[in-house]
Parts: sequence; structure tokens; C-alpha cells
Amino acid sequence: MDLFFKYLQYEKRYSPHTLTSYHTDLGQFARYLQEVYQITDAAEADHTIIRSWLLTLVQQHIKPRSINRKIACLRSYYRFLLAQQRVPVNPMLRIKAPKASKKLPGFVPEEPFNTFLDSFSFEANFEGQRDRLILEFLYGTGIRLAELLHIEHTDIDTHAKTVRVLGKGNKERIVPLNDSLLESIAAYLEHKKSELPDNNSGKLLVTNKARPLYPKFVYRVVKKYISLVTTSEHNSPHVLRHSFATHLLNKGADLNAIKDLLGHASLAATQVYTHNSIEKLKLIFEKAHPKA
Repeated sequence: MDLFFKYLQYEKRYSPHTLTSYHTDLGQFARYLQEVYQITDAAEADHTIIRSWLLTLVQQHIKPRSINRKIACLRSYYRFLLAQQRVPVNPMLRIKAPKASKKLPGFVPEEPFNTFLDSFSFEANFEGQRDRLILEFLYGTGIRLAELLHIEHTDIDTHAKTVRVLGKGNKERIVPLNDSLLESIAAYLEHKKSELPDNNSGKLLVTNKARPLYPKFVYRVVKKYISLVTTSEHNSPHVLRHSFATHLLNKGADLNAIKDLLGHASLAATQVYTHNSIEKLKLIFEKAHPKA
């Protein structure tokens, strides 16, 4: 398994989040093999044993989306074992994934959130301007949390009004910056320079102690401010990414352009946002059409 994870990290360049999830999934599978079948080597498990584990997960009311992720993990693992000639056949070829219901991405309402960003009095210090920049960056560019944390000073091009983003699989893309976001970056950098003069981190966003930001920190900031706008439980950094895409689509933006901005590998991943727009169109239709 150690060799497998090195392969995922250095050759496939999987994200830290995916690696952590796969560690958890393979660990659970390994414990099941040992406890139920007294098997200590996953290479000895056949498709019937794997099915029995998946059935156990279903009986434990694990969500289909989570089960499908575990299946994806095992598929990668057994493909690796087959390439290493550790197994004669890939047992995952006989495993079918359960159908998972499509969950529409949550988003914050456009007008209240933009009004909040324009009118809320963030503190005129490093901390207040950093919090504002976190919100502006996530909503103004649609980048992922991991991408935000990796942005360095040199990635910002104020003249071209762009930021270089390192996405999944270490794929770079250039994302445009709006004027409001550029103003927030300038205000933040001014306070950062004056209040953290000894900061040596190349990262754009840092804590009060000049250390690079981490996921839980950003989650706390986003939840704190989004809760002032909406009572919805949708208040994670990823919701601002969903909001970015949904609001663009509602304004008539081309789906392919949104795909490129989000860094999606295929259009299929972006098409989920059309469902939110269709729901909005239905409401407009029901209110406005005489036959609705």
C-alpha cells in the first residue's frame, strides 16, 4: 500500500485531499479483510469478498456517493496491483457501483451576498482585510480551497488582472480578476506589509502569525460571514465556488467558459450547474406565464 500511495502522489499527482480519503478507504478495507476473513494481504481478496465488504457498507447506511468513492479507490489499487503483477486478474472488473442520486450544489443568493460584500464594514486591519480577501477570492474566481491556499505573491499579475492557479493534477490555468478583487488584494497587501514586516512566506494568504493558511481556518472564516447573509447550512468555501458558477450561468455566461474558469476536465462536471438555473427558470415561468 505504501508503494501505491507513492505512485498516486508522485506519478499520478493526486491531491492531498484525495490521498487522505484513499488512505481512509484502504485502511477500512484492510481491517475488514483481517477481521472477517483473516486476510492480511489485499491481493488475496477476490470479487466475492470485495462485494461482501460493499454490502456491509450498504447495511451500515453509508451513502452511495461515499461507497462509490471507496470503489474508485479499490479500482485504482487493483489496477496498480495488476500492473505490478501482484494479482493475476483485476477483481474490480466484476464490481458494479451503486447509483448515487445527483445532489444539486448549494449556493448563496446573489443579491444579498453582493450587497453584503459591498456594505459590510470589515475591520481596517490585516485580519479584517484578509477575511474580506478570502471571501472575494473564492466568490470572484470560483477557485477551489486547495488552489486558494497555494497562491503565492508571484502568481498575481495586477497589470494583466489575472492569477495563476495550480489545479488538480498540477494543471495550471489563468483566471481573470475583477476590479473589486484587485482592490481587496491591494488593501490586504498594504496591511500585511505594515503589520507583518518580518513575513517571509511566499504564500499570499497567511495567519496572524505569518504562517500559511490551512483549510479549517478558511472554513471558519467563510462560515462566520456567510451565516450573516443566509440561514442555509450551505456555508463552506466550496459553496462560494458553486455560487460563482451558478451566478455566471444565470447571467448568460457560456457553459464552456465556466468549465475553463473552474478548471473542470470535462463539460459533464460543469453541467450540474444548469440544474440550478433550470429551477430558477421554472419559478420565473410559474410566476409569469398565464398558463402556468
